[in-house]
Amino acid sequence: MIDLYYWTTPNGHKVTIFLEETGLDYTIHPIHIGKGEQFAPAFLKIAPNNRIPAIVDQHPLDGGEPFSLFESGAILEYLADKTGEFLPQNDVRGRFTVLQWLYWQMGGVGPMAGQNHHFGRYAPEPIPYAIDRYVKETARLYGVLDRQLADKDYVAGDYSIADMAIYPWAKLWEGQRQKIEDFPHMAAWLERMAARPAVQRAYALVEQINTDPQALMTAEARKLLFGQDPK
Repeated sequence: MIDLYYWTTPNGHKVTIFLEETGLDYTIHPIHIGKGEQFAPAFLKIAPNNRIPAIVDQHPLDGGEPFSLFESGAILEYLADKTGEFLPQNDVRGRFTVLQWLYWQMGGVGPMAGQNHHFGRYAPEPIPYAIDRYVKETARLYGVLDRQLADKDYVAGDYSIADMAIYPWAKLWEGQRQKIEDFPHMAAWLERMAARPAVQRAYALVEQINTDPQALMTAEARKLLFGQDPK
């Protein structure tokens, strides 16, 4: 049993896609980030960085006490090793081909597209330099992805946790001020991903969990999300 602490964000979707693909038994514990639930002491014991997603594996492979984990990339890698799926176990080159693209998403697409979203949608006033900076960097990254997919159905060849990590961000290309016709191979990959039944089941959870998609747009939600006092 996996306890998943989740909200309906790109990083949250990564883990639900994996869980739906593998059929692992899991329970969702919604953490409404627009209401500040990520700062609850009980959640901080699991995710000290006050971010979703996080998991608690009630039956870890080592047979020990329940194991908690935060950071979506680490969660995907851990679950892939637990199940032996979507990450090569005995092929060193194949494994690190997947991992380099997973880390590329974690270090590049997520942060850059996230800032794209922030300055394009959430910032209290438009800052043209910031918007231009992150729109262009998002485009650069999608150009890298498009070239990688020119002769492959999936990012690392076979379907893997790299695809699960990248897809929830890349599918938001329109809100990131991108032109999908600039990335034809990425566009075809997005269609392949969207057609997967497990991906469809993962995204169907949104309607169950998040009944007010505009909740993150309120002034109070923005303060909680972006105005945190580092002290």
